[in-house]
Amino acid sequence: MSLHYKEYGHKHAPLMVFIHGGGASGWMWNKQVEYFKNFHCLVPDMPEQGQSSDDRPFTINNSADQIIELIEEKGQGKTIVAIGFSLGAQVLIAILSKRPDLIQYAMINSALVKPISYAKIFTKSLGIVHPLTRNKTFSRIQAKSMYIDEPLYETYYDENSRMTKDTLARILSENMSFTIPKSFEQANGNILVTVGEKEKKMMKDSMIKIINSNPRCQGFVFPKMGHGVSLADPELFNQVTEKWIQHDILPLSTEYIRTN
Repeated sequence: MSLHYKEYGHKHAPLMVFIHGGGASGWMWNKQVEYFKNFHCLVPDMPEQGQSSDDRPFTINNSADQIIELIEEKGQGKTIVAIGFSLGAQVLIAILSKRPDLIQYAMINSALVKPISYAKIFTKSLGIVHPLTRNKTFSRIQAKSMYIDEPLYETYYDENSRMTKDTLARILSENMSFTIPKSFEQANGNILVTVGEKEKKMMKDSMIKIINSNPRCQGFVFPKMGHGVSLADPELFNQVTEKWIQHDILPLSTEYIRTN
């Protein structure tokens, strides 16, 4: 296992796996790891990101395979909870599609599943965009849009300024072209699909598409939130997650979607 990961909590407790978004790495889940300290928490850095930066080239399928291997190694005989955000949520969909019986609780946060038509044009323009990752003004604007606060900013900046143009192109291409595998319809367990109320229409449309692709899915909209609720309001995110895992309930004051 060449994938870098950190391990927290009680090793005999249910296993909780956190899969980070693009432009971040395992540090984005610090507040969740602290809150869910009674679980056995695993926080991997996906290939070419964070401390897995020297690993094999990133693809969603490759990352899914490596995280499946990690779950199989660490989760034998345990209840498995997996939480993915954005790029990590796409990886989680791939995991559920490859191994429909592996995970008992899967939380898919802000996963784009509707390919973007201009993806190839955008990735070809990275010769202009990529140098901006080293510009602190641009970097701070990006960090603010992702709700990355000051204590985490330098880590975010350091990781992104070291990312090569080829790595960024691979990540963006995978993210913007991802579609739901047909086998996702076979995924078992409880699947919660979430989005922020202030996210773009394509993200909300993606949530509906995911829900309609598997009868085990239910949907939840975080109020007044954009892309990145686990960083923007970790207390709300953690409480919603905890109630859903332990009691299969969600706050009534927010939009709640369930398929029949």
